[in-house]
Amino acid sequence: MIAQDTQHAAPAAPATQASWRIAPSGDRCLIVEFGTVADIAINRQACAAAVRIAAAALPGVTDIVPALTTVGVHYQPIAVARATGTSAPFEALSAMIGELLREGLSSNAGAPLVIDIPVCYGGEHGPDLDDVAATCGLSPEQVIALHSAEPVDVLMLGFAPGHPYVGRFDERLSPPRRSTPRTAVAAGSIGLANRQTVIYPMTLPGGWNLIGRTPVALFDPHRASPCLLAAGDRVRFVPISSDVFASMLAGGGVQP
Repeated sequence: MIAQDTQHAAPAAPATQASWRIAPSGDRCLIVEFGTVADIAINRQACAAAVRIAAAALPGVTDIVPALTTVGVHYQPIAVARATGTSAPFEALSAMIGELLREGLSSNAGAPLVIDIPVCYGGEHGPDLDDVAATCGLSPEQVIALHSAEPVDVLMLGFAPGHPYVGRFDERLSPPRRSTPRTAVAAGSIGLANRQTVIYPMTLPGGWNLIGRTPVALFDPHRASPCLLAAGDRVRFVPISSDVFASMLAGGGVQP
């Protein structure tokens, strides 16, 4: 039998009350869904749930992937079945995850890590800044000020290793994506669309509006933690000059 239950966390301070649904995604993955709308509060629940599930080290679980409103939990069915003594690994793992979530989320999430990301805005590093400003009815300086005004959430990683989706920004920063994507976007480029930003960790195709570039390496397979950012972190964009950018890039980038 395929379970598709909606669960509700029991009220327990200081944990945040949340609702969720668990559904299969193939025979080796399940999805914990907290909502269907890209909302900051829902995203934070998903990120906190990913931390909670990871900390529990549930038997058979091989990977945990937080996204905008969901958490993907990959597992080995045979390992789950052996550990739980059941022939229904999806149902068994769903029950264990449901029990964890009913214990609450915020008390396990901890304070988010805030990481400064230096950005050289405009010019050759942000060729779409002027167009974005015109589309949004702002000056380029206003776009930069709004984009760097305060820390914003890393909503998820996706598309490529270490590729973060960051938001949500002031509603005035809502340009659509480009009608024609570029075939190659330089590593470190800062893209903006629909109140979100992406940072390209390597040279990739992409259709986001490029407003700046960072000299910081978002992904390095030789680091102990290859991805600089993780879902649930917060990013503070710090404007820098082109000279500072060039100096940092020549030095291999400076880790925040």
